[in-house]
Amino acid sequence: MRVVVAPDSFGETLSAPEAAAAIAEGWRRTAPGDELELLPVADGGTGFVDVLYAVLGGTLHTTTVIGPSGAPVPATWLQVGECAYVESAAVCGLHLVPRAERTPQTAATVTTHGVGELIRAAIAAGATEIVVGLGGSATTDGGAGMLAALGAHPLAADGAELPPGGAALADVARLDGRPDIAGLRLVAAVDVDDPLLGRHGAAAVFGPQKGADDRMIAVLDESLARFADVLAEHTGRDVRDEPGAGAAGGLGAALLALGAERVSGAGLVRGLVGLDAALDRAGLVITGEGSFDWQSLRGKLVTAVARGAAERGVPCIVLAGQVSVGRREAAAVGVEAAYGVAEQTGLEASLADPAGTLASLAERVAKRWSR
Repeated sequence: MRVVVAPDSFGETLSAPEAAAAIAEGWRRTAPGDELELLPVADGGTGFVDVLYAVLGGTLHTTTVIGPSGAPVPATWLQVGECAYVESAAVCGLHLVPRAERTPQTAATVTTHGVGELIRAAIAAGATEIVVGLGGSATTDGGAGMLAALGAHPLAADGAELPPGGAALADVARLDGRPDIAGLRLVAAVDVDDPLLGRHGAAAVFGPQKGADDRMIAVLDESLARFADVLAEHTGRDVRDEPGAGAAGGLGAALLALGAERVSGAGLVRGLVGLDAALDRAGLVITGEGSFDWQSLRGKLVTAVARGAAERGVPCIVLAGQVSVGRREAAAVGVEAAYGVAEQTGLEASLADPAGTLASLAERVAKRWSR
């Protein structure tokens, strides 16, 4: 049987290539005769640039920029001709904020400034099109930091420049200056289709994993609402309700307000890596991610893979760190079965040895699915 193994990264534990290799290792223990095609993928979040570089080639550049908490971080971006691919998680990703430091105060003050710096670096290198992968961020600043790096500074009513972070946007009165992006085509490759505000918005949905408590979530949502008003006034585009505006802590909103075209990050990668051709050859498809939950159903990678498999009548299963999606919801997006590492070995063991425990899960699941 030909098995396509097409996982995303597993949060902060395994990259997409590492996850694919672990699944393949375990699967071969049970079904050495199966032909495995490893096709690591990404949805705009962590691993976006690495996955595209493996397929497209091009030139990798490393630029040191301001990280989410203000300290410098080196970030890699990809140039293919006049097109640049920038990964927001590389400069403001959740993995850049240690778990012990994910507090309400940190959630309120982390910034996307480094994303703007990468865009500037790509422009300086001759890029006329920049694709920004959105996902896996530690930030909830609505892209205000990115705009400041590009020359549009958030100011208070008294003209003072605001400190970094989403909470400060409660006092934003206007944006001063306009980004020098004339002639540049911007693409926002989003990992989710959430709007900016409300119970499905950037703060409410993703704030808790970034350290925000209920009080801070309310502060951030109100601050983003104020910033949305300012963005609309400054750019002439009210994007707060557009799908993807809430991606990467509202970074999607700033990009959309600048005129970026919104695309599905998963769909973009699916096309560029040749996933559809691989699915045409498959007898079984395996995908996965760190947590297969209800957010997975809002445009993330596993949904794109599963739907592609379903279109061809090919069964698709999910191997994940944790699974909280019910069978009915999973089936609605084309997933026939989902298996969690934590359910098999326990959360602590899965975090201590993510590759080994994922391989063990794949070994067990192969007994059920290999023909």
